[in-house]
Amino acid sequence: MQLTAPASRRTGIRDTDGMAVASFILGLLGLLVLNLFLGPIAIALASVALWRGTERRGRAWLGLGLGVADLLVLAAFMEFDSTISWSF
Repeated sequence: MQLTAPASRRTGIRDTDGMAVASFILGLLGLLVLNLFLGPIAIALASVALWRGTERRGRAWLGLGLGVADLLVLAAFMEFDSTISWSF
């Protein structure tokens, strides 16, 4: 017995579009706070969105780039401060 209707193609596209936007937002936020956590999440979401064929490819690529930038910023500040976190 099936309790829910199967997901339509449009629902899948909307999910991947949401992942692309979420990766962009999390990557952007990760430049300011929690880049150790938000960077990898942005990279993962962007990768899945691109793999599933999102219609928002540009947003997903930006999220991927920002996620990588989050980790690079963290590495640079860790080298500068000799700590795991950074602050202004």
